[in-house]
Amino acid sequence: MSKYGDYVLVTDSTCDLPDRYAEEFGLEVLPMVFLMEEKAYNHYLDAREMSLKEFYSKLKSGVRSQTTQIGYNTYIEFFERILKKGKDIVYIAFTSGLSGTYNTSKIAARDVLENYPDRKIDIIDSRCASAGQGTLMYYIGKKYKNDKPSSEDIIKFAENVKMRVCHWFVVDDIDQLKRGGRISSVTATFAKALQIKPVLSVDNDGKLVNVGKIRGSNNVYDLLIKMLERDGDEIDRQTVIVAHADNIDGAKELKKRVKGLVKNVHIFDIGPVIGTHVGSGMLALCFLGTRKTEM
Repeated sequence: MSKYGDYVLVTDSTCDLPDRYAEEFGLEVLPMVFLMEEKAYNHYLDAREMSLKEFYSKLKSGVRSQTTQIGYNTYIEFFERILKKGKDIVYIAFTSGLSGTYNTSKIAARDVLENYPDRKIDIIDSRCASAGQGTLMYYIGKKYKNDKPSSEDIIKFAENVKMRVCHWFVVDDIDQLKRGGRISSVTATFAKALQIKPVLSVDNDGKLVNVGKIRGSNNVYDLLIKMLERDGDEIDRQTVIVAHADNIDGAKELKKRVKGLVKNVHIFDIGPVIGTHVGSGMLALCFLGTRKTEM
């Protein structure tokens, strides 16, 4: 068991946690990679290599984006840098339901520990994505900073909380879903004409699932609040996360409507990893409760 101060809490930038919180909580964050115009970019939480404004502008203009998992060598170098300092590692990884990063990190951890037999790397499959993973890291990060728990205690806490994170996403960019092959051209044409917006969630395996659809922008707010009231645990005591993909006006409106129901509301930006697949305009609400995948 590692005491607080003897281990480093790590996650990856798929969590879409604002950089200021990562700094406040003392988290180490692995960048994720996306490809645009035949160039690879590391996405850090501060978006230092490409701003989110530029990313979504390119996406809307038709530039294709691809995502890739964190590589084996990246994990080896990252883990070794921490182990060399005499620290253990607790890594909260992007859901295995959407990426191979978790499995790659396990292999890298096993291999690098051969050279550091006195050190330890614990890796947790978050079963969460994007702002959901950010919600999980917000709660874990606050405990890490405020309670100074042992590695054993932070792992127990993470395992307890992760399956309680509820993700609700409403997609606005039908064209991006079409480009990604998730819907057909005919379906996209009808959906745009009828102002139909797909509703997505994350299941217990950490996979992104299409739950249903709604019509019209105003119904987006009503639906997300309905899911919070239906599935949330003691919502008046919760900090909930409103997240958006290049849709700050929508995020502010949703925050305004949610504010009176909960203890705190924070707004997160959706980064390139999930943004690549859902496009601009998406709104999300993440909170703690009972994870469901039906409307």
